[in-house]
Amino acid sequence: MAVELKWLGHASFRIAGADGVAYIDPWKLADAPHDADVIVVSHSHFDHCSPDDVKKVSKADTAVIAPADTIARLGARNAVAPGESVTIKDITVETVAAYNVNKAFHPRGNNWLGVVITIDGKRIYYAGDTDLIPEMSDLADIDLALLPVGGTYTLNAAEAVNAAPPSAASTPCPTIGATSSARPTTPASSSRTPPARATFSPPARR
Repeated sequence: MAVELKWLGHASFRIAGADGVAYIDPWKLADAPHDADVIVVSHSHFDHCSPDDVKKVSKADTAVIAPADTIARLGARNAVAPGESVTIKDITVETVAAYNVNKAFHPRGNNWLGVVITIDGKRIYYAGDTDLIPEMSDLADIDLALLPVGGTYTLNAAEAVNAAPPSAASTPCPTIGATSSARPTTPASSSRTPPARATFSPPARR
């Protein structure tokens, strides 16, 4: 089964495969499917941490993965910090750092998150709200990189090109960095946009 990635607006994604369903930063969702096995909430800013939208995709056994200040807002348990690995059913979530280098919007000390989600053997990197940071060079075997390209609060387009992990199979896919009404723009051209839904089946690793 191919992994299906669906962009839900802003920085929100649904990732589905045979191993299960994961959501990242659900916000302003139109539907309430209650089908999440895993929900990742990267940090506590309102456009990433929405308790109402987390409820829309949650079911009885959904696991929520978030940093300490964010997990408290969601009324959930088991906060995580960068550098941890959590496996829920057959989905693995590795938490990585996400912070600003020369801006004050996303301080490193908050321990907010990017993640690498492994589902059906595919590794998807969601960078979170971040600048170009040294930790990105430690990522390996990434099949798809979801990078914030806002320029004001996060990476700009030129930085996003350098932020894609050094993997032969890696394909950068810019995410929203500023408003929910805008669509993501590619570093190559602001007039080109990635599809709202995509499937991919990279070759099996040896």
